[in-house]
Amino acid sequence: MAKLLIRGGTPLKGNVRISGAKNSALPIIVAACLADGESVLENIPRDIDVYTISMILQELGAEIWFDEQKRLHVIPDGLDRYQASYDLVRRMRASFYVTGLLLARLGKAEVPLPGGCALGSRPVDYHLKGFQSLGAAVSIEHGFVKAEASKLVGSKIYINRSSVGTTINLMLAASRAQGSTILENAAKEPEVVDLAIYLNSMGARVRGAGTDVIRIDGVDSLRGTEYGIISDRIEAGTFMVACGITGGELVLENVVPEHLRSTILKCEEAGLEIEETVDTIRVSSKHRPQAVDLETAPYPGFPTDLQQPFAAMMSIADGASIIRETIFDRFRYVDELRRMGADIRVDRDTAIIRGVMELTGAQVEATDLRAGAALVLAALAAKGETEISGVELVDRGYEHLDVKLRQLGADVQRIPEQEEDALQEHLGSPLLEML
Repeated sequence: MAKLLIRGGTPLKGNVRISGAKNSALPIIVAACLADGESVLENIPRDIDVYTISMILQELGAEIWFDEQKRLHVIPDGLDRYQASYDLVRRMRASFYVTGLLLARLGKAEVPLPGGCALGSRPVDYHLKGFQSLGAAVSIEHGFVKAEASKLVGSKIYINRSSVGTTINLMLAASRAQGSTILENAAKEPEVVDLAIYLNSMGARVRGAGTDVIRIDGVDSLRGTEYGIISDRIEAGTFMVACGITGGELVLENVVPEHLRSTILKCEEAGLEIEETVDTIRVSSKHRPQAVDLETAPYPGFPTDLQQPFAAMMSIADGASIIRETIFDRFRYVDELRRMGADIRVDRDTAIIRGVMELTGAQVEATDLRAGAALVLAALAAKGETEISGVELVDRGYEHLDVKLRQLGADVQRIPEQEEDALQEHLGSPLLEML
């Protein structure tokens, strides 16, 4: 819908505050609806995915709004509907978290199969098997997952492929189940740990988050509380790469450097200079990036969500890079980078990138959230003007990315289209006004 016009060639310089983690905000907003009483959440990013999950929960009966201090208030006391909206759930995969919520709170859920970025087949089978292990009767009818349980009962569950989404959904459901649940091969991501800390602050009993075995002792009720979520390691990594691809100097504020260890190591290998404090990272790039090989992996490995932005930097690096994607099908964006002059060849799960001296502006289209971020970074370094369509996909996971880039010296212009204005009118609410 909306477009970005970017005139490249300007190094980024200055300080940028990293927003709260979208991938923490979504499950934590859902988890707040497990409680009795109000929760007040701080550091919540005001991006489209946060808005979407909030709208889904509002339609189910919760009250959600941002106050003048940009804190998100969640009052779930009126949440009494178990059928989630198809039009909203299809917008993003994380909306499926409401299934675990509804099973735990109401004992019944009817949720459409989720949508989201086109990253290949990502069935929800692991989620459904987990719900069945907790005692729910589960079926798929007419595109809806229907699940029901008079009472969820704790169980030992092995999670295939260390799925973050499955780990989170089962943590939500098990937190109010009867007895103990043990999740084996659980995801270790910082966002999973953040959810566990928040649940425990509400009165849950979750142990082992951050390891591959999580134990949840179910409780009868949870209470609303105040909580501030962690910063977004993917946004932070994106700005680190943006500095590398433009030859700039940035100070990232409100970060947790330990969450970015693999990203920092790869950026240093590419020639970026990095200095850390407790909550800041200074990044500078004085030379053309050096070619780096990498392979994506679950945390603490290199994050799949930064594969595409990093590939954009490698497209102008000195030498040839090999990037192997082990988690999702994430190479649809390559054709768009080729339009800008990148030399990339894809062989199944591997991209071979031969760095070129410069990229050139072109008309390109974002194919998914992180692909859009990669095109933005490529455009910042390219000679001439780049027009990027499909920017609403980027808005799903970055809070005011174009505004932040302009504050750092980039020549970025946003062009909204009628469809975007119509969407905002359709979704208009006090919540949207705060976004």
